[in-house]
Amino acid sequence: MRSDRPDIAVVALSARALSRSARRAGLRALAVDLFADADTREHAALCVRTKAAGGGLAFHRAALLDALKAHAPEGLPVMLGAGFEHTPSLMRAIARRNPILGASPETVALLKDPFAFADLLARSDVPHPAVHEPSEPRPGTPVLSKRAGASGGAHIRVGAAGGGRRYLQARVEGQAISALFLADGASARVLGFSEQWTDPTPLAPYRFGGAAGPLQVASDFTGTVSESLSRVVAACGLRGLASADMIATGAAPGFILLEINPRPGATLDVFDRAPWPSLLTLHLDACDGRLPGALPPLSGASASALVHAPRAVRAGAVPRPHWTADWPSCDETVPAGAPFCTVFAAGPDHPAARRLVEKRRTALLDALRSARVPAPTNPMVTQ
Repeated sequence: MRSDRPDIAVVALSARALSRSARRAGLRALAVDLFADADTREHAALCVRTKAAGGGLAFHRAALLDALKAHAPEGLPVMLGAGFEHTPSLMRAIARRNPILGASPETVALLKDPFAFADLLARSDVPHPAVHEPSEPRPGTPVLSKRAGASGGAHIRVGAAGGGRRYLQARVEGQAISALFLADGASARVLGFSEQWTDPTPLAPYRFGGAAGPLQVASDFTGTVSESLSRVVAACGLRGLASADMIATGAAPGFILLEINPRPGATLDVFDRAPWPSLLTLHLDACDGRLPGALPPLSGASASALVHAPRAVRAGAVPRPHWTADWPSCDETVPAGAPFCTVFAAGPDHPAARRLVEKRRTALLDALRSARVPAPTNPMVTQ
């Protein structure tokens, strides 16, 4: 066997966090994503950039399958991140050549079908907001319009907008939090909670902004959430690292579950740090049916926030701060409104970490607004 053969392939819209987690686990990763930024190239043994469908944040099916065929040996295990929630058929196509470590296409299809998911939660006695078709107006009930299978929050609209794969979900007031958990196909183990916030625009008032954690919660709340998620896992067979987005409320049982993201997500940057083992290691163990016991407490808190380009800007025109990741290639021009990078911060607790990450984000946005614009060139494969 060649010594440079990768141990695992990690595929996501941005594979940087998964590549870093693989490196922490001592694994050589083949990373395939839409950006191939400098950090991903640093963490991965090989980084392949594949093209997006229609210029948006979605995989081009044929291009992705071709990239895996060209660079991932047949039988190499694959770990999937964001970008597959609405395409279980693409997951099945990948699995015909490379086994997927994590949620099955059938489980993803179930959890991302809003009506099937609501039925599952009702049968599992887990509190959740009502959902209905846009063609079924319910006067007097505040609702959000969401696109089935979407992620990141940019697809969410206020009111009863229809069309496409949209559905309506009752609007719930409270604190937006997320539970990071492991699933072994029969039960769940909550690792920690994070606070989440939005980075709104006029057209996307719920666009994801950032997260900070661990959030300190009462032990009985953690137990209640774990029991609820275990019932969901037993009903759908979910395996691996996942997250549950919810609204914390004042009424028992203390939360309303909005959705489950059946893959590693944005809070990898918040929780994947010492003294915990690599979250990818925990993910692989969970896929094999092994959930961890008590993990040592994390010291302090971490926060991450997304920065979207306020205008078209060439990455090399702005000095890169040391507290960023996902920085584009220096000669790349990032269009206005597109993701530019991720900002990090740490603090004694999650409010302090959030304040610092937002301060840094604001400073970087100011620098981007004053930067010059140029012409892009993007390497497709780097090693």
